[in-house]
Amino acid sequence: MYILTNTLQFPSVNHADIDGLLAVGGDLSTDRLVEAYTNGIFPWYNEDQPILWFSPDPRMVLFPKELHISKSMKQLLRKDQFEVTFNKDFDTVIYNCATVKRVEQDGTWITNDMQKAYKKMHILGYAISVEVWFDSELVGGLYGIWLADKKIFCGESMFSKVNNASKFGFIKLVEWLKQKEVNLIDCQVYTDHLASLGAREISRAEFLTFLK
Repeated sequence: MYILTNTLQFPSVNHADIDGLLAVGGDLSTDRLVEAYTNGIFPWYNEDQPILWFSPDPRMVLFPKELHISKSMKQLLRKDQFEVTFNKDFDTVIYNCATVKRVEQDGTWITNDMQKAYKKMHILGYAISVEVWFDSELVGGLYGIWLADKKIFCGESMFSKVNNASKFGFIKLVEWLKQKEVNLIDCQVYTDHLASLGAREISRAEFLTFLK
């Protein structure tokens, strides 16, 4: 494991351990975060830990053409039950991602410092949010990093206060990204929820080819 200094450079991701942990320390400055994401690295740590930087192998990704939409979701999309917006309320989205309780999850990795850092990333155009509304109430959403020059979106977190709200927003995001000719959506690590949407694991080496 590498201890980061004041320089922005990260070690080669090939030095990551079996869990994908590559380095510790540093800061959450915009320059460092951009350097991290463009090299397949992201921060992930709890409030009582130093900043931990990961580059897992394999990597969970979604190729837009492989998006799986269930029959029930297709019906929901046809009904157009929710309204979806982009970048309308980033601050509230990331706050909800940090605070809405999830099954089998104790606490959050989206610390106050993380929220401040990604809000700044949003102001500078790197981080985007998706908001899902029902009767003018925010009921779901997600946020992530849009590497426009790489045509890659790095999903960070999502929340849902009613059934299927975040999934609805995610599908609308994929449709928007298709218009931007996105190459892939980085989902970082495996979850059953992401797999149900068509995401799958690829090797870190293959993932890095899209960043190069």
